[in-house]
Amino acid sequence: WVRLSLTPSRCRGVGLALCRRLLEEDGRIHLCIACRNEQKSEATRDLILATHPAAQVSTVEMDLGNLASVLRAARELRCRFQRLDFIYLNAGIMPNPHVNFKALWHGLLTGRVLHMLTTAEGIMTQTDRLNGDGLQEVFATNLFGHFMLVRQLQSLLCGNEKPSRLIWTSSSNARESAFSLSDYQHAKGQESYSSSKYATDLTSVVLNRKFNDQGLYSSVVCPGLVMSNMTYRILPVFLWKLLMPIMWLIRFFAKTYTLTPYNGAEAHVWLFKQKPEYLDSLVKYHSCTSGLGRCYVEPRKMDVDEDTAEKFYQKLLELEEQTLEKYHDLLD
Repeated sequence: WVRLSLTPSRCRGVGLALCRRLLEEDGRIHLCIACRNEQKSEATRDLILATHPAAQVSTVEMDLGNLASVLRAARELRCRFQRLDFIYLNAGIMPNPHVNFKALWHGLLTGRVLHMLTTAEGIMTQTDRLNGDGLQEVFATNLFGHFMLVRQLQSLLCGNEKPSRLIWTSSSNARESAFSLSDYQHAKGQESYSSSKYATDLTSVVLNRKFNDQGLYSSVVCPGLVMSNMTYRILPVFLWKLLMPIMWLIRFFAKTYTLTPYNGAEAHVWLFKQKPEYLDSLVKYHSCTSGLGRCYVEPRKMDVDEDTAEKFYQKLLELEEQTLEKYHDLLD
């Protein structure tokens, strides 16, 4: 079996925890990890082999914010593998996050603070920018790079004896209010992360409609609030150290405060063990942790409009066509 796990660009977080937990479930699998450069890939591989020395772990260099890199990696993977059972689409960025303390205070006064702390609704903004391909960086890295990869690996995913799986890392911060079809790259707003994660939910819904009959199934998960490199950039480190005892207390009331990468990977690993034919394509699977530390998975219906999902998918196909015209020399 081959599981292609796209880990975050740094050698830690949910991606690394997921790799270790998958090997705990089944040591026979072949993991292929993808990072932005060879050094990061090899460092992640070494960390995995340190705890699972007999594991089959290979690497591929892939920068999801660089479409030429995605196409080169996909071409390499098509040469190396005949089929893929799982692709974990986990990599993502949240550049220059800022906390709106005024909104947080208002939430405290109105009784909405717990909801805001568990979804980041109204209190998190980001500053986005264009990447080298002329796309909004968050959209390109969190969604479109993944989409291009899946499309390029379609021959390894469809028509196999057993179903193949896509498992996208979404977020409870994925909100329809942050997304617009007319600005699907979120060039005009300040909630690019939320927009990209809602776009992820839309994409997964349509992929199921298009490819279930070819044996390809797509699911989305939310890892909860995990203390990772991405999270630590939101506030200064000393503030996090002061807040950590409070956050452990909040977990008695907010089950999505998974806090550790191991806990955050719970839904990813749970889906690894499920038969995809029996899963609901309109459900997001949330990693949860009780106040006493018990990990479990909670399914929640996604707030997605299937007509919007279809229209967005057509826009992705149009953007894909433009990309392939630009990088035709990287195709087989």
